[in-house]
Amino acid sequence: MSTTAAISHTDEINARILAVSEDRIAGFVRNPMMEIAKGCGLPVETVIERIGAMLRAGTIRRVRQTLMATDLAPGALVAWEVDGDKLDAAFDFMFQRDPFSGHVVLRSTDAATAGSQYKLWTTLKVPHGFSMRKHADYLRDKVGAKHYRLMPAKGIFALGVGHTRRKLIEPGAKADDSAEMHVVRSVKLSELEWRVLMALKRDFAPEELGENIWEARAKEADLPLPVFFEVAESLDERKVIGRFSTFLEHVKPTATGERVTRFNALFHWAVPVGREIEAGREIGRHHILTHCYWREGGPEFKDVNVMAVAHGTDRDLVRAHKAAIDDHLHRIGMPFSYTNIFWGGRSEIKPSEIAPAAYAEWCRASGIEPDAMRGE
Repeated sequence: MSTTAAISHTDEINARILAVSEDRIAGFVRNPMMEIAKGCGLPVETVIERIGAMLRAGTIRRVRQTLMATDLAPGALVAWEVDGDKLDAAFDFMFQRDPFSGHVVLRSTDAATAGSQYKLWTTLKVPHGFSMRKHADYLRDKVGAKHYRLMPAKGIFALGVGHTRRKLIEPGAKADDSAEMHVVRSVKLSELEWRVLMALKRDFAPEELGENIWEARAKEADLPLPVFFEVAESLDERKVIGRFSTFLEHVKPTATGERVTRFNALFHWAVPVGREIEAGREIGRHHILTHCYWREGGPEFKDVNVMAVAHGTDRDLVRAHKAAIDDHLHRIGMPFSYTNIFWGGRSEIKPSEIAPAAYAEWCRASGIEPDAMRGE
């Protein structure tokens, strides 16, 4: 096996692993490497070796246990209007200096349209007890933004990655049944639960990968392994655990010069008020989508209320996927008054910090009195 094959996402063995490891290991499992191995039909030693090699090379940018973070910390998609000469600096600040901003993306449209002046898009999560609006005001002042629009999720219809698996999906491919909506709710945790969660969610280094992957994390939480498992499985039952996932470096070229995807498209639809859930369930059933949400865009975005994200290596194919979803909506009699695509350009992705204690610590490090940032 060549060194290039060991780290390429297109290598046959790696592709088999990634088709499972990106988004097929749902919830908390005690031996995620073995579950990936079972799912792709390979020895667990091969899975550990290959994921480790891809992580070291940067083909995989992180391996981690994901959470239903929108339930643990209020969050929103944020569109920022920033003058062109300040745009790159604003992007860098959000990515490098704000631990509560996750996805940071520059977006554009094919033609001037509603909201096209909002070039910078981020996700923002602010822990319970602190104000998302105050945090956004702080960021606005720091980067010199003119305006921003907070768009919290009211419901989630699709949430995953699976770029390797989605490369083979044909336009219009969808589940037999409409998607279920995860209702965004507020989940409060005990001190013990936060201890476990903080140990769970941290990225894994290559040398940490193995069959006993949680043993060191239990020690980090200062808990016996059986207790760590018990708390983690309780959190899973409360539906605050997402997936155990390997995240590919999907926009930037990897060490082999390959790109997993080239185009990141944010789809917008404005459907009739009162039919958002029905529309979201129909849109969210399409396999190409990595994300699908009920969000309110407001008048700046022609009252868009369902948004979804798709990735691809060919812009026309991404458009074909969007057209197939539109056709499906037409066929089932779901009207929409407006639709558009906001194309992603420069992007960086990192997990947002969600712990209240971490937010208070960040406030003090930034010269802010934590109480000044409290509120809804």
